[in-house]
Amino acid sequence: MEKLLNISIVVYEKIPQGLFLLIDVFVREKNVNKIFIIDNSKCRNAKLDLPCVEYIFNNGKNLGYGKAHNIALRKTLEENIPFHLVVNPDVMVDEMVLSKLLEKMSADESVGLLMPKVVSPDGQIQYLCKLLPTPFDLFLRRFCFGYYAKKRQFYFEMHFADYEKEMQVPYLSGCFMFMRTDVLRKVGLFDERFFLYPEDVDLSRRMFLYTKNLYYPSVKIVHQHARDSYKSVRLLSLHIWNMCKYFCKWGWFFDKNRRDINRRILSKYFK
Repeated sequence: MEKLLNISIVVYEKIPQGLFLLIDVFVREKNVNKIFIIDNSKCRNAKLDLPCVEYIFNNGKNLGYGKAHNIALRKTLEENIPFHLVVNPDVMVDEMVLSKLLEKMSADESVGLLMPKVVSPDGQIQYLCKLLPTPFDLFLRRFCFGYYAKKRQFYFEMHFADYEKEMQVPYLSGCFMFMRTDVLRKVGLFDERFFLYPEDVDLSRRMFLYTKNLYYPSVKIVHQHARDSYKSVRLLSLHIWNMCKYFCKWGWFFDKNRRDINRRILSKYFK
């Protein structure tokens, strides 16, 4: 039987307790070809060098999130595997998730990127369907807490949409990106100039120009969502620096493509 899916997980130093449970679920899925664990840690972790995975240790180098995933994505393209899942190690799924997503993607070839409903461990929905960000959105979201900041966040995270229904979204979270590899051949892989944080919005945006980015709430996963940049000055600085790179690539305040895409999404909800 043809194997349809490769999976990649990037880890760095601290290994979430649930990672081995996640791997166990993936191993039991009959359609999975390979599970890649790409380790950006300083030291090799023998616990991750399992017979059921392809463990890739980057010799103590922290390559960043996107560049590390690209190691596995290139192997997927070389092997002509139809689908690839990029997933965070702090995600929990049940045994039916992958088969349901594969069924959806196989039935609708217009979909190139898919994300299921994402909830916190307490069951609260995570608003991970987003418009393309402006510098104002990210600054206000991080540093301001007044009415205007909350209003911008309401629109940016698409709180106005029905998260119980399917919808096309320009920016889907990198915690769980189920991708069609034929689309990746057209748009390219993660931009390796971004060490961490904006690589998912950049790839989502490029895919949205060629295919459907679909939010698919019929399937649910659980995500710990640590939001580390809110707890660490170093990671906050890293976040800001990489977002500056993103806006230098696409445009800071004059980004016609962003404006047109966001207006098109909003016009579906506000006449």
